[in-house]
Amino acid sequence: MIAIILSPLGRVLGVLAVAASLMGLSWLHGYQRGAASERTAILMRSVEVLRERNRVDEQARNMDSPELCGALGGKCLPEDNDCQ
Repeated sequence: MIAIILSPLGRVLGVLAVAASLMGLSWLHGYQRGAASERTAILMRSVEVLRERNRVDEQARNMDSPELCGALGGKCLPEDNDCQ
């Protein structure tokens, strides 16, 4: 058994095994970093969307019915302040 490990073929196979292990670990590390980067980008986009939604909600909260109707594209009747 030891003779196979110490033979030239055993050394080559050992070097190949170590190289394959290092390449696999390198790929795994890169994959995990890429996944973490994507998760961070998704979370940042979610925060931006929530801030925009809060800004729009605040604007809509401060509008009365005719203003809100006009902002949404409706037509308000001036005589009864009601939207169509």
